[in-house]
Amino acid sequence: MSTDSIIEALYAPADLPVADLKSAVWSKAHPVTIDRYWSGDPAPAARHCEARILWSSKALHIRFVCHQAEPLIVSATPQTAKKTMGLWDRDVCEIFIAPDPHVIERYFEFEAAPTGEWLDVAIHWTPEKRESDWEFQSHMTTAAHVERDRIIIGMRIPWNHWIHGPQSGERWRTNLFRCVGSDPGRGYLAWQPTRTKEAAFHVPQVFGWLVFK
Repeated sequence: MSTDSIIEALYAPADLPVADLKSAVWSKAHPVTIDRYWSGDPAPAARHCEARILWSSKALHIRFVCHQAEPLIVSATPQTAKKTMGLWDRDVCEIFIAPDPHVIERYFEFEAAPTGEWLDVAIHWTPEKRESDWEFQSHMTTAAHVERDRIIIGMRIPWNHWIHGPQSGERWRTNLFRCVGSDPGRGYLAWQPTRTKEAAFHVPQVFGWLVFK
């Protein structure tokens, strides 16, 4: 198992409020660089993103810090009271999680935008097609802070019936993504490139590992 396909998630003794994007505890988390497109080609530094992951007794915590050197592609009328369908067509950060590493065809997708908008969906690949459960409710929360040339996005995903609280040493499968910019130069960045012919993120076979410490 290559070390560049492993994320070590450190345990946070206290639950972390999702809006606490600049807490000192984040400095203890291992940085994960997202600097390549889905194809494996290098992305320009102006589109690079860094993710850090922590976990507590109550939730999984993810923070993305993104370089932003181009106009934001976001909704002019954002709403955060419910999940936003089509969020993947705008600027967004994403994490895919498969809690059972032996059943990677079942995983969960979480998205958060610079507006604080969010989306969660449960995915199941069958031999025939990809099934998406849009009624899935993770009770995730998000926060975002937009600066002049940087965006910080946070997600808090509470442990629940579908995503159990892990034990130290447990290993899940995961991948991280960033969508940025507009066509024709829109960028689809992936921590573990999917290397598909066209831009695509739903390739669980290439997921890396999330190890709980």
